[in-house]
Amino acid sequence: MPESNPAQPRKATPGPAILTLDVGSSSVRTLLYDAQGREVPGFGLHIPYELDKTLGGGIEVDADFLCGLCIECLSAIHQHMDIAGIWPTAVAVCTFWHNVLGLDGSGSPTTPVIHPFDTRSADAARALAKKLDPAGVHARTGCVLHASYLPAKLAWLAETQPQTMRKSRWWMSFGEYLFFKLFGRHAASTSMVSGSGLWNQNQNTYDPETLRALPAQPEQFAPESEMDKPVDTLVAAYRTQWPEFSNIPWFPALGDGACNNIGSGACHRNQLALMVGTSGALRSVVEADRMETPGGLWVYRLDRKRFVVGGALTDGGAVYAWMKRLLNLPGDEEVETALQAMPPLSHGLTVLPLFAGERSPGWRGDARAALIGLGSETSSIQILRASLEAVALRFRLIYDILKHSLGAPQQIIASGGALLYSPAWTQMMADALACPVTPCLENEATSRGAALVALERLGAIPSVAAAPPPLGDPSEPNPVSVLRYEQALELQSSLYVKLFGDS
Repeated sequence: MPESNPAQPRKATPGPAILTLDVGSSSVRTLLYDAQGREVPGFGLHIPYELDKTLGGGIEVDADFLCGLCIECLSAIHQHMDIAGIWPTAVAVCTFWHNVLGLDGSGSPTTPVIHPFDTRSADAARALAKKLDPAGVHARTGCVLHASYLPAKLAWLAETQPQTMRKSRWWMSFGEYLFFKLFGRHAASTSMVSGSGLWNQNQNTYDPETLRALPAQPEQFAPESEMDKPVDTLVAAYRTQWPEFSNIPWFPALGDGACNNIGSGACHRNQLALMVGTSGALRSVVEADRMETPGGLWVYRLDRKRFVVGGALTDGGAVYAWMKRLLNLPGDEEVETALQAMPPLSHGLTVLPLFAGERSPGWRGDARAALIGLGSETSSIQILRASLEAVALRFRLIYDILKHSLGAPQQIIASGGALLYSPAWTQMMADALACPVTPCLENEATSRGAALVALERLGAIPSVAAAPPPLGDPSEPNPVSVLRYEQALELQSSLYVKLFGDS
């Protein structure tokens, strides 16, 4: 059921007010932020939803269904603001990265929104790797040839749904489609397009070599000349429905990962954002003219002056959810108490937590989870602890590459409900990374990041770093545990090689 926060009448807050729309992989939400990037309580709507899973690894969602959730959230916050007499200065939007859908000439979807975790294009990615130089593609686009990205998805559609390819006039992300519905025109950000696998990160343009290998033409994608430009005039139906949301700037949708970094306060290259929600990522924002793509990781953009470099895990909090669903675990509070009481690596288990395949650093979409060392005395809590530790060790692989590429970080800032509600797991992360992990106390770091980027673009703040979030006390690594986790990483890496070969 939607979670609503009906506002009570109040005086307008001083300075700009930024309305945010965050379209994630499991929910849609609206919030309101003031000129300092602080959430204004009492506004917005949160609607959870579930992605559709199909045979063969399909993960998708109907585009108009998802638009409907966005429109419901926007209508609710318009009503809340009407009651309070507060109106937004601008609208900031963020959505999950690496998604795509097709549109016909009339603007109707020809496909669902294909999610980044959809693996049906894995064979197409391997076929592309024989036509293109994989290392060259990775170096230029910051993206490997993998089912997560558009080159593989488009090649797969051309092979399996040729009629759909012929019907499709445009290819775009969901955020672009939402703007197309609301404004009747294209609106895209460098941030979103940079995560497609079609963008040359250092040239800040589409990558012609990659495009030439695909069954699509450059004019079927967002025009470069229109990127990052806000739009302000809603089509008539929505102008009537939301009169106070028209004639203000709506900034094209940004990638949610980039916004999460900014909202959690990890705005510089010496700060890493550790996000663990359903999936997980470890990222840095780097302001530079050029960025080399580290082996095993990816490079996208926040905007035309800032890169986002890091790695991602398909399985983060989803590992805990899977264990909770299948094992005889007690309630969350009892689980947390048991995890905190259990010494690190006291279970004798080695786990590869690749339940939905591997992204960073090996990019083996066909890899799957493995667990060895089970005995008749092994408990469900031990299996859970071993699995959460194993996720932390996968982050250590990403961390080591980032450290080699960018230097040792001064700070790791954690966000995402999977970590923030589990101090025990946060401590595992600190021990596995051999670095303090500081929790961000913002409930919605991603929405906040979108708001801060909008405030920066409006000139209301000098930079996104000028409004740091509240942070909690860091979890400090235990030197003895650090050594044990390093040994456990060797065992996990050895198991990976035995099962899947060198990454």
